Amino acid sequence: MFPDSVSPISRFVALQPWFASLPLSTQTRVADSLLRISGKKGEVLLPAGAQVEGWYGVLSGLVKLQSVPVQGKTCSFVCAACGDWFGEGSAMNIELRRYEVVALRDTELLCLPQSEFHELRASSLAFNQFLAKQLSIRVSQTMAIIETSRLRTPEQRVALSLSRLFWGRTRKLNLSQDELASLVGISRQTANQSLRSLAQRGLVTLDFGRLEIPDDEALTNFIFSAPQTS
Repeated sequence: MFPDSVSPISRFVALQPWFASLPLSTQTRVADSLLRISGKKGEVLLPAGAQVEGWYGVLSGLVKLQSVPVQGKTCSFVCAACGDWFGEGSAMNIELRRYEVVALRDTELLCLPQSEFHELRASSLAFNQFLAKQLSIRVSQTMAIIETSRLRTPEQRVALSLSRLFWGRTRKLNLSQDELASLVGISRQTANQSLRSLAQRGLVTLDFGRLEIPDDEALTNFIFSAPQTS
């Protein structure tokens, strides 16, 4: 699709649904403005309480957005994988970051600076449509997280973290049990038990660090079914 000479950043932005509609001069300006932020597994790439500098995309790797640790405990909100964008709400409100962004793998982020972000908001219908879709997804994710954290079993919480609500582009996930446990906020042992339970139900297929979701509708029905009581 792209010549070998095309940089990873150029490939990344060219694949964005809003990018092609921009004038060529704007495309060049936007691509040239992107900043790169890299970090190793376990590092806080973007700390809470800092001024938000723009809108962030995952060029490579995997990150989670979580609350600031309190007595060693955190609350994970969402994950963002390669190709995903996050932080549009904070960028729109020009506020201090309320959460920290932690690398679950060696990761490289891109940052579209605030000035370019707001210029696109003022000039591009396609960009605004993409942002509206992103914000709608965030609301759905938040409501689902609240419900599953209060009312659902660990198996249902794991199932939610594997659902299309969080992984819209692929149903074969290269996700380790450690990464999944970190995303859900449970122990690795509980994550392992939950995955085996889901596999026994036929909701996931496990194969050497790769998870496959054979039936999204069945997984969704399980997530929001009434928890069984003993």
